Amino acid sequence: MSHAKERQEKVCLNCNAGLHGRFCHHCGQENREPKESVWGLITHFFYDITHFDGKFFSTVKYLVLKPGFLPKEYITGRRASYLNPIRMYVFTSAFFFIIFFSIFTKDKININRNTTFQYGKDSVEYKRKDSISRENLKKLALRYVGTKEDSAEILEAFERAPDSMARKTVAKSPVKFSTSSSEYKSVREYDSLQKTLPKDKRDSWFAALMQKRKIHLKKTYGDDDTAMMKDWVNTFVHQFPKLLFVSLPLFALILHLLYIRRRKQFFYVSHGIFSIYLYIFGFIVLLVSFGLGYLSNATGWDVFDWLQLPLWLYVIYYNYKSMRVFYGQGTGKTLVKFLLLNILASITILILFVLFFILTAFQL
Repeated sequence: MSHAKERQEKVCLNCNAGLHGRFCHHCGQENREPKESVWGLITHFFYDITHFDGKFFSTVKYLVLKPGFLPKEYITGRRASYLNPIRMYVFTSAFFFIIFFSIFTKDKININRNTTFQYGKDSVEYKRKDSISRENLKKLALRYVGTKEDSAEILEAFERAPDSMARKTVAKSPVKFSTSSSEYKSVREYDSLQKTLPKDKRDSWFAALMQKRKIHLKKTYGDDDTAMMKDWVNTFVHQFPKLLFVSLPLFALILHLLYIRRRKQFFYVSHGIFSIYLYIFGFIVLLVSFGLGYLSNATGWDVFDWLQLPLWLYVIYYNYKSMRVFYGQGTGKTLVKFLLLNILASITILILFVLFFILTAFQL
């Protein structure tokens, strides 16, 4: 409650309901004077921050030290003393991914007309053109490929390759999917050629979609498969917040199926609340793990690496104990469902990773 002056009029300014006290029983707005001083704004701002921080840290304490306690408190209706789980998820996930992206991702590669290719300790920089003479490529291979055998193999490939393929880089790309796999120069050309074919000979909608995507990637990256793959992975990593958000209701669905015989006691939303608290705990554990890794690299002390083991052992115990406390079943049943949950959740995450990785290609 703020220390602002209370209005004498007993009518809510927000919903016009009659008041019996300082707060409106209908909408909850405080009945205070609308005019506010600068000092009032400042004190109100700090009050909101300290109120949030107080709830946040007390909630984190219960979340970390008492597995299954907070979701059980929530479904029984005792919620005012703790931070709302949705609000807490948004805050912790945002903070986690800020740290995650600052540690594990690099800037996207700029694909411009000056491209540098690295071979061991040496590098060559050339200006990308519409065509490069075969003779220059031969010289490039002889100068920068490490062994004579590799040079001979590359030169032999140049002799067999048609002129249209002479623009490819000397480096062997580890990427199986190549931007140069499309023989069409534009989508218009592809559509025109498809229209000349009989309907039963045309590409299916999926094959046409893939072909148009190859054409787009070819225009964007040329023959630089390595740069394309780096951008692809970098974009995919930035999809992790969406991936986890999508996985959350699926995780709750798995719990709902595992406890289907207790559906009258635990609704789908109950499993969702339990899942949210587990995800929040996961974010906190990963942040601690990142911190231990940073301290290990900064100090060179192996003790921080050794602390990772008890941390992850506690994660296993915590997840089991949370299920035991929240659902209230015996040790045997909880262990069986705990193992099934981990197997099904791992399969679900793997499927989502594959789907998101494929869909990321359409964002390049």
